Amino acid sequence: MPFLDMLLVMAVAISFIPILTGYCAQSRGRSFWLWFALGWLLPLASFFLLFALIAREELNPGRRLLGEARQILREAEEKAKALARE
Repeated sequence: MPFLDMLLVMAVAISFIPILTGYCAQSRGRSFWLWFALGWLLPLASFFLLFALIAREELNPGRRLLGEARQILREAEEKAKALARE
């Protein structure tokens, strides 16, 4: 029984990086399952690759402004829908 417990703990510990990579990817509009699979195949490489992609996107002023504009439009659409319901 302790061997199975140890195996379960190891599986959960190994799953931490793929789950974290998938979550970070999904929060940035990328595919969770693709990055989760990459996290299993290449755990540290996929994490640092995703980090580099996110950093490149955040440091690019044009991309940052585009993201802000999308957020403003999304909020305006939600307000318009709320007013239309009233």
